[in-house]
This record gives sequence, C-alpha cells and structure tokens, in this order.
Amino acid sequence: MSTNTTHRETEVERAETEEEHHCPECGGSLNTDEAQAETVCADCGLVVDEDAIDRGPEWRAFDAGEKDQKSRVGAPTTKMMHDDGLSTNIGWQNKDAYGNSLSASQREKMQRLRTWNERFRTRDHKERNLKQALGEIDRMASALGLPENVRETASVIYRQALNKDLLPGRSIEGIATASLHAAARMGNVPRSLDEMSAVSRVDQATFKRAYRYIVRELKLEIQPADPLEYLPRFASELELDDETERRARELLETAKRQNVHSGKSPVGLAAAAIYAAGVLTNNALTQSEVSAATDMSEVTIRNRYQELLQAAESGRAAAA
Repeated sequence: MSTNTTHRETEVERAETEEEHHCPECGGSLNTDEAQAETVCADCGLVVDEDAIDRGPEWRAFDAGEKDQKSRVGAPTTKMMHDDGLSTNIGWQNKDAYGNSLSASQREKMQRLRTWNERFRTRDHKERNLKQALGEIDRMASALGLPENVRETASVIYRQALNKDLLPGRSIEGIATASLHAAARMGNVPRSLDEMSAVSRVDQATFKRAYRYIVRELKLEIQPADPLEYLPRFASELELDDETERRARELLETAKRQNVHSGKSPVGLAAAAIYAAGVLTNNALTQSEVSAATDMSEVTIRNRYQELLQAAESGRAAAA
C-alpha cells in the first residue's frame, strides 16, 4: 500500500471522527446529558442520540472498601474446583437473608435442595473423581503451607493425568499427592518426601511410584531439588539471624561448586548447612533443634556437616 493511500485513509477516519463529535445539522458541538441519557447539540438543540446504555454500576462508592462491599461480580474461575467454580453452591447455614433461623419444614426443604445440587454438580464418575482429588490437594497444601499458585498447578497436573487416563490401577490419593509434590518442585517451594508422606493418605512408596509415573507420562520438566530452596523455610522456623542464614547459603553454594550435593538429600544438606553456620557464627544451635525443625536425623546432619566443612576448606585453599 502506497503512502498516499494510507494518508487519504487517515484523513477519512479523522473526518468521520469529527463528524461523530459535531452536530449533523449545524456543525455545532455535542453535549452528553447523562441524566437524560441523551446527546444534544449545544447550538441548535438537536437530539442526536437518546436512550444511551449506561454500562457502569447503578451504585456510588467513595472509597475502595465501599466499592468492594457493593460490587456484585462473582469469584474468578479456578482450576482448584472440579467445575472451575462456575456452579452454584448452597451454604450449610440454615438461615434466611435476614439472619433468621429457618423453620423445620424449610430446613428439610433446603437439605433436599443441597442433596440434588451436589448430584447435579457431579454428573459422572470423572467429575466425582476430580472433586475428591482436588479436595485432597487442597487439604494437603493447607497442611504444608503451600501458596495458591502451587495448588492451582497441582490441580492442572491432576486434570492432565485424568484426561490421559493415567488413573486406572492407581489410587486417587496417590496421584493427587504426586501432583502436589511435582507442583511444589516446579514452584521452587519443594517439600521433602517425609513431609509429603506425613499429610498424605497413602504410604511413601505408593506416591513415589505415582510421582515417577506422571512425570514420565506427562513429560513434566522438573529440575533436581536444590538445597538452597529449603534454606529460607528452615531458617524461619529456627528464627536464625541474617548472618547465620547468609553463612549457611555460602556453605551450600561452595558445596555445589564442588559437586558435593550430587546424590545427597537436599534436605540433609540444608540442615547441615544451618548447623555448620550456627557453629561458625557462635549461634547456640544444637543438632537436636535442627533435626526437629528439618525432620532429618542427627547422624545425617553430622555426616553432611563434615562434608560441608571440608568443601569450605578446599574452596579457601583453591582461592589462596
């Protein structure tokens, strides 16, 4: 397209825009009367448009709190509910809109409505399966203190496994636990196998098999666990000062450069780094305290502690 053609089209669009803002009879300026929902010429009084649709709210708000209180939009869709949060839900409170208790006959009627509502929300076995699994994911995530984005990712992983028919022969709870474990790893807020087993309804061997299975079948890209990802949470539980946490981070980074972490439990290395940093900064941390906070045995902490100190010594010698 030539430059002249483009220029002519721009002029036509500008002329049409000017016509929209001027009176078609006298060329005067147009004013919009919001109260009457009319567009009127300021010079000759011609009504150019009427019955305009007001797409704004019919209420007024003077601050953010009042705006949130008066707003009547629904909750956003979410993958953490089997129906994406689009269906209605009848509350369990037997009270009317004014807070008054319902009569016996009304309570009976509401209970029947709740029963039928639940039946319509889960119309087939796949939806019932999904509802149970997402409830399990939410329960375990709450117990582990995982953020909402991890719960959403776990719900998406479970839905993918369900859509690809990966569940036959495996328990709902096992796949749900594996999905949450994978989502926590992908979200850089990993939880150890022992922590997952403590809140799961299946044993560790079952959910580990399910985890390996869904990672392989769904081709999930999950990086090996980094001991540094466990450090902030353990430091917070033990109420470490900034100097001790910084020293623990330096020990882990030195160990990683020398490949000491290869084949070792990342939780054990994080626990040992905290204990070693406490010793180096004269922080009164005992092995039993670190063991209780990290759920690692004192023997493992002592073994990894020696390896971290040796790596630190090697690093200093190489630098010198």
